[in-house]
Amino acid sequence: MIDLTHAQPFASGGNRHCYRHPQFADRCVKVMRPGRIAELRQRAPWYKALASDSQFDDNAREVVGYGQKVLKHAQPDSPVWAHLPRWYGMEETNIGPGAVSELLLDEHGEAGMTLEKYLQLHGLDDTIRGALERFSQWLRSTGVLTKNLLPHNLVLSSRDGQPELFLVDGLGNAAFLPFSEYFAFSRRRYIERRIEKMWKRIHWEISDRAIPWKKAERM
Repeated sequence: MIDLTHAQPFASGGNRHCYRHPQFADRCVKVMRPGRIAELRQRAPWYKALASDSQFDDNAREVVGYGQKVLKHAQPDSPVWAHLPRWYGMEETNIGPGAVSELLLDEHGEAGMTLEKYLQLHGLDDTIRGALERFSQWLRSTGVLTKNLLPHNLVLSSRDGQPELFLVDGLGNAAFLPFSEYFAFSRRRYIERRIEKMWKRIHWEISDRAIPWKKAERM
């Protein structure tokens, strides 16, 4: 069991805390916030509140996302890992189940900056535009399925010297009907829609945000 008693998260999202793995310097452990599953269930519509805990658990959804066919049996040197943290599975911790994956670092050995933060500091400059183009091409060439590509779920890391974007949350299929998992044409269309929406969100992020995102998303 991983003991996180005295550990402090190096990052936190809406649903999970992220810790450095105490035994492996190159790994992180993501644990659901205490009480978060119950909170999400309470806020859900009645028909969703009847679902199992796994429907509200980001770790359970991540297991499913990494289980998609293109990733399930991928070798360590496979191109599919070019923009994804390597996956080490689930481990028990003293504060709940932990999803263990590669810890993404910047050139100074610190936890990588999110795309959201980078855009706030530097805007859509040539460095990040190039990284976004390479990330988009990777999605097209590998066929990895993702949910909406949000800037706070993309992290910059210099794994091989050049800053690249890595998807740290939101892996998997968001479609109600899973045609993109079985048909190449549906997969290509699905991925293009995710890329288009990613760019739309980025341009909204660097705008004056006069229009709320939920409204801008539908325009």
